[in-house]
Formats: sequence, structure tokens, C-alpha cells
Amino acid sequence: MSSVPPESDPARLLAAYDAQLREDAEMTAADSVSRDGPLLRGVFGNRGFVTYRDLGGLEGAALDAVIARTVAHYGAQPQIDTFEWKTRGHDAPADLPERLIAHGLMPAEVETVMVGAASALARRTPLPDGVTVRRIDDQSDPLPDMRRMAAAQDVIFGGSIGLEILLRGLERRPDSTELWIAEAGGEVVCAGRLEVVPGSEFAGLWGGGTLAAWRGRGIYRALAAARAQSAVSRGVRYLHSDCTAMSRPILERSGLVPVTTTTPYLWRR
Repeated sequence: MSSVPPESDPARLLAAYDAQLREDAEMTAADSVSRDGPLLRGVFGNRGFVTYRDLGGLEGAALDAVIARTVAHYGAQPQIDTFEWKTRGHDAPADLPERLIAHGLMPAEVETVMVGAASALARRTPLPDGVTVRRIDDQSDPLPDMRRMAAAQDVIFGGSIGLEILLRGLERRPDSTELWIAEAGGEVVCAGRLEVVPGSEFAGLWGGGTLAAWRGRGIYRALAAARAQSAVSRGVRYLHSDCTAMSRPILERSGLVPVTTTTPYLWRR
């Protein structure tokens, strides 16, 4: 028998991730969803998203055919600007990335999938003087703060996270989406979302990041801890996050475990 506690056993955590967080769990905010064999193909506004539990043994010409059908599926929808095929590092077949590239999809940054007990992250964490953390979606008019949050994330990530994504999450999942910010002197210096996954033991930490001038002061960790505390109060057992090389060490020190990698492959019109 393994001497590793279940809450930190990578194999058990990966099995829970595969069983509870793939397919339907990733489509709860979709405008529409269709199936092609093992694939679920969702539409989220002007974006498409492809996921699956596994590819069911598809390989070679059969895999090429389903990739080609997927490109055609989104290409035939004029409102779709881009779609993402979400791959995981432990999935078969090994040559899937090469086949996606051959059909015109390009890889984005590889991220590490972190999973662990919500209670491990829900520890009281000190903040620098003058910095406060608060949830913003539970007020009577969250829109002004949501605009500030979206603008800060655009600066942090060098691109558009977009107010639309925040609004869509609250509209489609008002009871399971939380928006959190850290502020200093009226400026949003760190931000992130908590998304509880209905019908599962999980919640996700998403969109977390800190302005460059404020990094290294424990603000990201404090914001993660605040979201974890909220998750625990909701009865959540596990947290998961697709994280960059910058945030992985923080989450790992807090008790989350790397279980696999994920790489988005993107098609653009």
C-alpha cells in the first residue's frame, strides 16, 4: 500500500481530475455543445473549445479525420474567431500535437496542472502594509470593480482576459463563480477567480496574477488563500489550477501537487 496520503498522492489526484473535471464539467458556461465521437465541441461567444475524457484509442488516419472535421465545424461558424483544443500531457496518442499542428493549430504556453486539498491552501496569509483582499462579485453593483479587475489582468497577462469573460461567468454560473482582487492605494494589483465545479469535489483557481511591480511580496499567495478559504466554506474538497512557471512554486509550497501538463492548441480564422 502507498504511504502517500490520498490528498497528496499524484496518481489519485490525477484520477480524480480526469473523472470529475473533463468533458461536461468544462462546458457548463457554453452557449452550445456538440459531440463528435469522444470530443465535446463547445461555443463560448466568439470562441470554440474542444475537450474529451480521452480519445478512445483514436490514432492515425481516424484521428486526422476527427481533427479535420473539428476545423471544418468551427470554420463554418462565421462568429467563431478562434478555437482551443485542450491537450493534456498524459493523454494518448503521443503524436497528437504533431497532428494538430499539421491541421493548422498552433501550441500556446505549456502549463502545469496542479491539484490538492483546498484546506492545504486555506491558511491565514499576511499581506504587505496597505494591501487588502476582497471579493467583488457579491456587492449590489459589481460592474465598476469588474472593469478594474479586467483592466488589471490585461496588463498582467499582456493581452485581453476581457470583461466579457467575467460577465459571462457570473451570468452563466452566478452561484459558483467568485471574483477576487487585491488593492493598494486604490489600484488593483492582483486578481483571480474561484470557480466551483457543480457536481464535483473541485473548485478551480483561474486568472490569478500580480502586477510586475508588486510581485514577490506574498500577495498572490494571500489571494489564493482567500479563495481557498471561501472554497472550504462551500464544502469543496480539492482545488485545481492550470498554472505558469511563475505561480507553480507558490501553489506547490501551499500543498498543491503537479499531476500533468496542459497545452492549448489554437486555431485562428
